[in-house]
This record gives sequence, structure tokens and C-alpha cells, in this order.
Amino acid sequence: MAGLHISVESRSLANGLRVVVSPDHMAPLVTVGVYYNIGFRLEPRGRSGFAHLFEHMMFQGSEHAGKMVHIKLINSSGGVLNGSTHYDLTNYFEAVPSNALERILWLESDRMRALKVDDENLSNQRDVVKEEVRVNVLNQPYGGFPWLDMPPVAFRNWANAHNFYGDFADLDAASLADVRAFFETYYIPSNAVLLILGDVDFEEGFLLAKRYFEDIPSRPAPAPADASEGPQTEERRGKVEEKFGTLPAMAIGYRMPARRTPEWFAAALLDHALHGGRAGRFYRKLVLEQQLAVEASSETGDVFEYNGVTQLGTKIIYKPEVTGEQMLAAYDAIVEEVRQKGIEPEELEEVKVKFRSDFYSSLEGGHGSSFPRFGLMHYLACFTLFDGDPGLVNTVLDGFNAVTAAQVHAFAEKYLKPSQRAIVFRVPVNRGVAQEVA
Repeated sequence: MAGLHISVESRSLANGLRVVVSPDHMAPLVTVGVYYNIGFRLEPRGRSGFAHLFEHMMFQGSEHAGKMVHIKLINSSGGVLNGSTHYDLTNYFEAVPSNALERILWLESDRMRALKVDDENLSNQRDVVKEEVRVNVLNQPYGGFPWLDMPPVAFRNWANAHNFYGDFADLDAASLADVRAFFETYYIPSNAVLLILGDVDFEEGFLLAKRYFEDIPSRPAPAPADASEGPQTEERRGKVEEKFGTLPAMAIGYRMPARRTPEWFAAALLDHALHGGRAGRFYRKLVLEQQLAVEASSETGDVFEYNGVTQLGTKIIYKPEVTGEQMLAAYDAIVEEVRQKGIEPEELEEVKVKFRSDFYSSLEGGHGSSFPRFGLMHYLACFTLFDGDPGLVNTVLDGFNAVTAAQVHAFAEKYLKPSQRAIVFRVPVNRGVAQEVA
């Protein structure tokens, strides 16, 4: 099967910044991203919420571009911008007409070199983050479920188990010195990758990167955070209250294999077989056929953007007359069938086709249609930060194409068992629902 042939090259500047360039002259547009190897699980203990806080701080102005100047210059250039925080990275990205490329590079280099970190910005953004948590999580039906509820139940290492949005006490205790130290530790060239995609030639891209970024002082990359987890030998359960929604819910997560191992490829394909929309086994059987649940969806996430322990996960919202143990038993029957029989080779081939199709689609889209090539940029960054090879974008599908039905069956037998999972029940407090959960 013919593979992808995306043009991509990478080089490192003298200060350690990795630069990835991928030309595409189909339209006069460029997409630029700066990805930092700091995310939710990599933030230091006692500094919970700092990764997300800094996503906000980075838009508060820098030495030569005051507050709102970054945003105004990009918008006035006909471009769009955003940033986001993930488990293992934080990213900032823009898409603009290609004649504004140097403007973007100047802006990104200025905030990498000299972000404006002062008491006013810290106080403002700390309050913004806390209000965002209140509005989007604490006061929303099923807010944070299960991505905030599951980690403290499933994991034992603080790095993986803490509140990723940040305990308000940690945010309130943050001093200006703490914030500056965080910036000087993680927001440095040797802990980042710069990506330039679109209407730019290789040499032009590397020359501009060198011009704007290479004089930023070099500092050693921070020591990798210890986000390891010991072996899990027992089922782990937790229960949380649902204050606004009226339907009970549960989330089940099984420990995933290590990144880019044969078992990892098999796990990702089985995830698609189990959660592939309305055709996935969980939705088809639990929602359509048995009519016990109203939703059964994947919580595994994008397997490419994790560089540490994660889970093959399912979220189920079910009917109030069904108890938690009844719902879990129906779920377990589907899992046990897969553990006993695996999936047929024909079904596996269909899943592979859908997986490839989704991968190809994501390369162009992602994060809304306003960001051309966002998916390609994102994967190039992940393959650079986590695997040291952006060229994997052209070959990573080979690992999925090579998976056999026997490998999927072997993964299911080994990993999809109670001793390898965690379960969180979300129980409504506003309705008299009998849950019978431990």
C-alpha cells in the first residue's frame, strides 16, 4: 500500500530550538505553531494549574508587543490564532496569509524571549482561569467528566492523578517569582519546537527561524517529569456527585500499552471497533439494541498526542431506571465477548480503512476549519517532541496496517480485564436514582 509523501524537514538551531518546515504552495497561506514540552501532567507538584495558567499568560504581552498587540496584529493581517493545553504539551498557533509570516515569527519569538510577567497580568489571568473552571466545569452538567474525575481514581502518581485545571489553593499561592521560574524553566528554546507549514520553501523557513529565534538565550531543557505508573493489579472504583444533570453516568478506563509498541497499534484499532460512532459495538448494543443507555462514546482521545500513561476509555450516560451494576454488567458482556473471540479479520480491515480515512482528514482539518493544516502541524509537533522524528507522519500508519486480528485478540485478553481498569460513577443528586455501586 502506497504511503504518504508529505514534504517535511527538521533542523535544530544553536540554542536547541527544533524547527520543522513543511511546504505546500496550493494556497498563499501559512500555519505556524510553537509547541512547548509542558502540559498538565508535567507541571511540578505544588504548581497544579500552571500549565493551563500559562496558556493564558502567553497572550498578555511581551517586551515589544504589549497587551492585545499579538492578537490585533494577527487579526489585522487576516489571520486567526489560538492556544491549548494538553497532557504532555502546550501549543500556540496561527494561520495567516503567507505575506504575514515574518510578522508571526517576530511575535512568537518576542514572547518566547521576554514574556511580560508582572503582578497585574498574574492577578488578572489567575482570576480568569478560576472563573473559566467555575463556568465550564463546576457549574456545567457533567462538567469535567470523566477527564477530571478519572485520573485520581485510576492513577497513583501525582503527575497523572492531580487536578489538571489546578487547585485554587495552588493558584492563589503562586507568587510572581514562581511564575517567572516556571517560564524560565519550560518556555525555552530547548523545550520547544517551531513548525512552519504552507506557502514557504524549506530554506526560507529555516532562514527565517534562525533570524528570529536563534539569538534567544539557550538554557538546558528541564529534567523529564516522573510520570511513570507502577503496575495495576486490582480494579479501582470511585463515585462523584452530578449536581446538574438528571441521568446517571459512568466512565471505564483500561490501561493502554506504551506508545508505538505493537500492542499500542492494536489497542487503537480496537478502540475504533468498540467506539466507532453508531456502528461501534458499545453504542450499537447498549443504546440502539438494549436501550439501556443514551450515550456510549470513546474517551480514549487522540492516541498520537499522549506521551505517557493513558487509558482506553468509555463514557456512558444511561437511563435512570437502570442501576450502575446493571449497566456495568451489560458493558462487561460486550467486553468479554471481545476478550473471548476478538474481532473478525473482515471487521478489522473495515476499521483500518476508517482509521486511515480519519487520519488523512485530520491532517488538513482539526481545531475548526479556520486553521488550515492544523492536524498536520499537530502531528508533526507530537512526533518531534515525543519520538524525535516528524517524518513519522509518512510512515506511522504502517504500524496500524500491519496489525492482525490475532494481535487485537491478544491485546483484549491481556488488557481488557477488571484488574487493569478503573471505573467512575457519576450519580445525580437531584433525582432519586438507585445506583447500587460500590
